Amino acid sequence: MIIIAFLALYVAFNLGANDVANAMGTSVGSKAVTLKQAIIIAGILEFTGAVLFGHGVTETLGTKIANPDLFIATPQTLALGMVTVLVSAGVWLQIATARGLPVSSSHAVVGAITGFTWVALGIEAIDWSSVGSITIGWVLTPMVSAIIAAFFYSLIQHWILSQPDPRLQLQEWIPWLSTILLSIFGVIVLPSLTQPLTNFLIEKVGLNIPAHDIPIFTCAAAAIGLILYSWRKLNSPITNHQSPITNPTEQLFGRFQLLSACFVAFAHGSNDVGNAIAPLAVISYINQTHSVPNNGITIPLWIMILGGAGIVAGLVIWGKKVIATIGENIISLQPSSGFCAELATATTILLASRLGLPVSTSHALVGSVVGIGLVQNLKSIKFQTLQGIATAWVITLPISAVISAIIFSIIRIILNLK
Repeated sequence: MIIIAFLALYVAFNLGANDVANAMGTSVGSKAVTLKQAIIIAGILEFTGAVLFGHGVTETLGTKIANPDLFIATPQTLALGMVTVLVSAGVWLQIATARGLPVSSSHAVVGAITGFTWVALGIEAIDWSSVGSITIGWVLTPMVSAIIAAFFYSLIQHWILSQPDPRLQLQEWIPWLSTILLSIFGVIVLPSLTQPLTNFLIEKVGLNIPAHDIPIFTCAAAAIGLILYSWRKLNSPITNHQSPITNPTEQLFGRFQLLSACFVAFAHGSNDVGNAIAPLAVISYINQTHSVPNNGITIPLWIMILGGAGIVAGLVIWGKKVIATIGENIISLQPSSGFCAELATATTILLASRLGLPVSTSHALVGSVVGIGLVQNLKSIKFQTLQGIATAWVITLPISAVISAIIFSIIRIILNLK
């Protein structure tokens, strides 16, 4: 279990180095924050999101993709398969990160589970509909995100940035931008964040309140506060000569972008930590009960903390490679364009979640950055970078599956398991 815990830490480390660029890459690229500030902010929020709200996705990955019922007679085979998932996903994420390529950790884990399941139980045991949905997501996610980002940026460019007095125009648009920002991210983050308070008020205090009342009230109060704060900042001499952003309008957009990046980091930590620790949770369950978790699984706190710590360590030590790719090596970003990219990414992920489609934050963010590039200038897009990213996307699932199948086969031969 100690060795397997280190393997889970290894996956979480590589996940942090690769996937956290989704939260902070555009903010660093637009110079809204420095790399050091981004690492500190993302580290705190990713860890908090992972530990407090990472249970749901972890349980889904641990019990829904590889059907535990198929392994009832041989729980040790499922445990062995999950070990290969950790090794395979970790190795592929490390290779991609070393090359600065943002890939989907979810797809790497699903591919690895597919690979060992094929070897262990045969091709008919694989849920090909899930694989098909992921494949469709490769195409649809960046396209939809690019369209939404282009729409947002076109509005801001036309109604604010291209006007004779952008500062005055921004003042009129602050209520709309604040409401849109907090509404989109509020729907993603606030329901899970306020659920414990809602449960407490219902069960302990006896207040029979609808589930969405507290998130709506919180979102409305935060929007009012953000509007008043933004107006005050815009109407005071806010030019900071030490900042790399000298334009007052872009400085304020930088604050909006930083806020959106914080939401993305928290949501990412609560969602993607499962990719690293779900196999460990399944192995721990099998080790303790000598059975498969076909009736759900409870994730121990130490596993959640391990996953959160691994993500932060990977971000701190190795995260700057992929952050540079997303923030600087596709197009040059300003805070206004970076803000639109994050807003479009969140909108795409939210729409996909409502439709039940498995999508990748990496795919959505890259698509949104390209969408902004199409509005700005087609020649500004570095297509060589995009070619490498697209290739990594396409091969992530099959490569992870092949690595997992090979490792599982070798271990099974060594241990003489049928």
